[in-house]
Amino acid sequence: MKRIFLVCISAVGLCSCGNNATTQSNQTKDTVAVKDLHTQSNADSVVVKHLDLDIKVDFEKKQITGCATWDIENPHNQEVLKLDTYNMTIDSATVDGINSSLLMKGEVPHLGEELQIPILPQTKKVAIYYKTGNKARALQWLDPQQTNGKKYPFLYTQSESIYARSWIPCPDGPGIRFTYSARVTVPKELMALMSADNPQTTNDSGIYHFNMNIPIPAYLMALAVGDIRFRSIDERTGVYAEPTMIDKARYEFEDVGKMVKTAEALYGPYRWGRYDAIVLPPGFPIGGMENPKLTFCTPTIIAGDRSLMNLIAHELAHNWSGNLVTNATWDDFWLNEGFTVYFERRITEAMTDKSYVDMLWELGYQDLEAEVADQKERDTWLKLDLKGHDPDDGLTDIPYEKGALFLRLIEDNVGREKFDAFLKKYFDEHAFKTITTEQFLTYLNDNLLKGDTTLINKLNIKAWVYGPGIPANCPRVQPERFKQVDSARTAFLNGTSPKDINTKNWSTNEWLHFMRKMPKPLTLEQMKALDAAYHLTTSGNSEIADLWYVMAVAADYKEAYAAMDIFLSRVGRRKFLEPLYKEMMQTHKEAMATSIYAKYKQNYHPLTQESIDKIVGK
Repeated sequence: MKRIFLVCISAVGLCSCGNNATTQSNQTKDTVAVKDLHTQSNADSVVVKHLDLDIKVDFEKKQITGCATWDIENPHNQEVLKLDTYNMTIDSATVDGINSSLLMKGEVPHLGEELQIPILPQTKKVAIYYKTGNKARALQWLDPQQTNGKKYPFLYTQSESIYARSWIPCPDGPGIRFTYSARVTVPKELMALMSADNPQTTNDSGIYHFNMNIPIPAYLMALAVGDIRFRSIDERTGVYAEPTMIDKARYEFEDVGKMVKTAEALYGPYRWGRYDAIVLPPGFPIGGMENPKLTFCTPTIIAGDRSLMNLIAHELAHNWSGNLVTNATWDDFWLNEGFTVYFERRITEAMTDKSYVDMLWELGYQDLEAEVADQKERDTWLKLDLKGHDPDDGLTDIPYEKGALFLRLIEDNVGREKFDAFLKKYFDEHAFKTITTEQFLTYLNDNLLKGDTTLINKLNIKAWVYGPGIPANCPRVQPERFKQVDSARTAFLNGTSPKDINTKNWSTNEWLHFMRKMPKPLTLEQMKALDAAYHLTTSGNSEIADLWYVMAVAADYKEAYAAMDIFLSRVGRRKFLEPLYKEMMQTHKEAMATSIYAKYKQNYHPLTQESIDKIVGK
């Protein structure tokens, strides 16, 4: 039975209804179902319990074919099962083993096509036979030359936010959880991995079986197929990569086992069994994806000195904030990412020191300032309003950095010990459940603020969650180590030779702060002096290299262009590509941008292609 709820948080001074704030009966004992505007499924009334997936990966056709069988319950006697699909051909369906009719409702922008299959009150199993299309947004098919090894093809998925529906007909919403098993057939020389219990060696049959016995949402469905090797780190952690990358990856991931133990010491046990990661080929569009049991990550973190492993701290933290306790809808995305950034920095502080993590807080604040300046006011609320939009439009620094700073503000006002106890309790009591912003604010008041009006007024929660920009009470760290960097930058700009500036012990954070605050553009003489002293054009650190190439485009420093071209051919991460292509377009180098993009477009994931298409006007 559906019912409308109004969440009134009187102690916080708020009375707020989330968009389409409708709740339904629990899907499972542990999951509260909330109507999600980005799914056309009826999982709010037909309960999906388990997915049995039997698929074949065909690299010649660049197509996944097979059958998705759903175990369902129909407590409300619905007449149809509605599932999400995108760019997919549905060949047939059966209901409890009997051939069934089906109906495709026509494509809706952003959401794809709704699939309807007639069911009865007693229906238990619905099987859909299907094949993916050539515009499946989750899939990147790589030819051998697009991989590191250059010998075999590769396939990987990116299902977040609503792209699982392009490779599995499914109820695709973050508040809809199900268990799954899978049988995946691939070419015999390749290995398949999923967000599940995984093999560690290639078998002789090319058939791999998987099981995920913890209910997860569709955006955490993941598949990788390729020439893959495994290296163990400790008894429950390890890393996968292509053979040409596996030794470098294993070196970089040396401290991941310690990282898991550090996270557990903060907020309780890791509940997913193993924690492994796979370093994917260069086209992967994001830094990392927190797929349960197997983080997918970009090769751009392989710097050779373990200096960029903070990204893994972030993806690991998601196994508490996101995978364990999940935002009910994409409008509540900050509950995943704000918590994760905060947790990531706590892990990093425990493994380094406060001076190091203070730099991360300041760089994050700088990112937030830039994002706020670039967004419309309504899009800078923590509680998003993505009705009629692709949920990816909400994947900005707002939920990440503003969300983390909100939690930092609470910590600063109640004390770390008290806040840590609250967060541990929050993760424990909401484990394997979904939650809305309004439900969290009620929980916050009931379990931490407890009606303390002085504290509530000081926090000014309404301004953070339902207000634009950066609130006036936002905490900001002034890192001591950045004061030295600021002095070095000033000295350089006043004529001191870079060779006379001591940068020996600088981390990536110091370099980024040094470069971010430079005037734009620098003169060619200044660019040459910096490059001669620090060899920035040939940096093996992707974070530093990307920012340097942006500076090079702005200054028309042609000496960096050949290396930048190679960088753009090898890197598919949107975080790095978008600023470079934007800088080319903004500095009247449109011909350069379109030429480079034409050469390397096919190296980029479909989601990255969509982003760059908008920038270069394709």
